[in-house]
Amino acid sequence: MALVFVLPSRSLVQDLRSHGEGAAATVIGVDSKPKYVKVRLVSSPKAGTEVKLSDYAGMLPETETGASMIVTYDPEDPSRILAQSWVEDPPANLPAYGTSALAVICLGLTTAVIWRRFRILRTFGPEKPSASSTGGEKPSDKSTGNTKS
Repeated sequence: MALVFVLPSRSLVQDLRSHGEGAAATVIGVDSKPKYVKVRLVSSPKAGTEVKLSDYAGMLPETETGASMIVTYDPEDPSRILAQSWVEDPPANLPAYGTSALAVICLGLTTAVIWRRFRILRTFGPEKPSASSTGGEKPSDKSTGNTKS
């Protein structure tokens, strides 16, 4: 589960670092949560393009309508855009850290339960192997069909 939070964000940052272009942008819309931050590129070949900032692990930068910011975008796909400060130094990916911690806790608890079960079965298990379907008695000659006399 943690990989779902880590891989897309890291991939976007690496792509923008390798062939992204920097540009000035003006924030033209912010949701109150924020669920989105919409910007208009000002100083780039794509000037006038309005796009929503990509989120980084479900997070968006705190800003307000009318603010200016420097962004890095993919020239082939301007919808892949992040604040330049996040491309240079991404924020802590708290959802990935949280799910990783939960995974480690679950793995530790599962291992502890398995070892405990193993020790209980080994310590308190039967001393002798259980008898076969004959109820623990040796089969008699009558039941095996020996007819020699």
